[in-house]
Amino acid sequence: QVQLVESGGGLVQTGGSLRLSCQAAGRTFSSYAAGWFRQAPGKEREYVAAISSHGVNKYYADSVKGRFTISKDNVRNTVDLQMNSLKPEDTAVYYCAIGTRGDLLTTQRGVDSWGQGTRVTVSS
Repeated sequence: QVQLVESGGGLVQTGGSLRLSCQAAGRTFSSYAAGWFRQAPGKEREYVAAISSHGVNKYYADSVKGRFTISKDNVRNTVDLQMNSLKPEDTAVYYCAIGTRGDLLTTQRGVDSWGQGTRVTVSS
């Protein structure tokens, strides 16, 4: 069992940057792919980015491609999401997730465990 705890959310102006971090507790984190999802008020949870267990393969939703960067550190047991050029439509609660394969983490069906979420608000 791997527990996930997100941090780094907050309030930022349009065009600004934030870095989200997800700390995993558990010895098997390095064998898992990891990803980030988000849920805006009144909307369904959606995939943002995913990364393979070894950190080589990365996947991004079209809405964040070129602005967000996902990274994974199997020594520190973390998966981070660097978010640049933020827009008001990026406002959401962001959730860290793990699964068996990075390419399957592009949908919620590929998720084995969730974090509790961290809120990101982008003001216009």
